[in-house]
Amino acid sequence: MRSLKVSDVMWNHIEPIRCSTPLAKVVKALLSNHVSGLPVVDDHRKVIGFVSEQDCIHALLVSSYHCEGEPIVNDVMFHAPVTVTPEMAVVDLAQNLGAGKPKVYPVVDHDRLVGIVTRSAILAELAKLGCGLETGRYAETD
Repeated sequence: MRSLKVSDVMWNHIEPIRCSTPLAKVVKALLSNHVSGLPVVDDHRKVIGFVSEQDCIHALLVSSYHCEGEPIVNDVMFHAPVTVTPEMAVVDLAQNLGAGKPKVYPVVDHDRLVGIVTRSAILAELAKLGCGLETGRYAETD
């Protein structure tokens, strides 16, 4: 189990959010990808932030109440996200998960985003390895 790496469970098919993306488009990406957050990248795919469902909910409530127009991702994103590498052991990442920790981690290789890893993906893999459960590569969320 120690040899299982983040690269074995990460998602690399999700398009990150770009700077200046309208929040409505961010919400659409979160919902269509069934994730609670996504990394925000610059033109070189360097991670410069992270935006979550919670960030969007708060921003949409405030902008709707004050009729301030549509916010963009730069207005609401977290500017110092925690990232992991593809070579990190899943067991090490799993031991660091806990209350108040991110549910989604950007996976970065040589300063460039290469994917994301979610708690659900880690849980599914650990359950399959530890309990012999038959699960898909990634847990489905409804």
